[in-house]
Amino acid sequence: MSLLPAIELETHPNPDAAVIWLHGLGADGNDFAPIIPELQLPPELKIRFIFPHAPQIPVTVNGGYVMPAWFDILQMDIDRQVDTVQLLASADKVQGLIEREEERGIASERIILAGFSQGGAVAYQLALSYPHALGGLLAMSTYFATSATIQRDQANQEIPIEIQHGSQDPVVPEALGLKAGEELTRLGYRVNYRSYPMEHSVCPQQVGHIAAWLRERLGS
Repeated sequence: MSLLPAIELETHPNPDAAVIWLHGLGADGNDFAPIIPELQLPPELKIRFIFPHAPQIPVTVNGGYVMPAWFDILQMDIDRQVDTVQLLASADKVQGLIEREEERGIASERIILAGFSQGGAVAYQLALSYPHALGGLLAMSTYFATSATIQRDQANQEIPIEIQHGSQDPVVPEALGLKAGEELTRLGYRVNYRSYPMEHSVCPQQVGHIAAWLRERLGS
């Protein structure tokens, strides 16, 4: 299987950690690449940031318009009726990027998976089913689309999960972020939930929290 095309940015020529960051519907890997300078990470953190591009597919809720998407969204109801087969296929493709980082010498415990909106749904599926322990899961303005069908792996039962959501989000209502956090807590996961007075976006306070979380996860 060929690897997803992606933007790669390194904070050091010899990285010992990786962050794979999945964009939302209709965006691409360029969407979050500019956030790296805003994180103001210390120089001792040697991170390779990977921003993959989703494939171009027709999206039903957008009238079948072809756009970058990790999976088709069939209905925009509260439970988000999605094409689960496509979501699992995207998770498999992103898994190829994780495996490549391990082949490059990055320990799985120093690989973090992050996802915004639709990308977060893929991140939930992959992080909780991956057979090697990962360093963390950052879920932003997203939902746990495969909560009823996922085959979870014990390797990531202890994965630190950071959920961040806007209280005024009209695209992915915060109720879905809260629901994911409650489900994961009930399953015994370590979940930290943060809410921000914003819509379907990222705010400066949140960027500061992401930076602190990355320092905590990947610091020596």
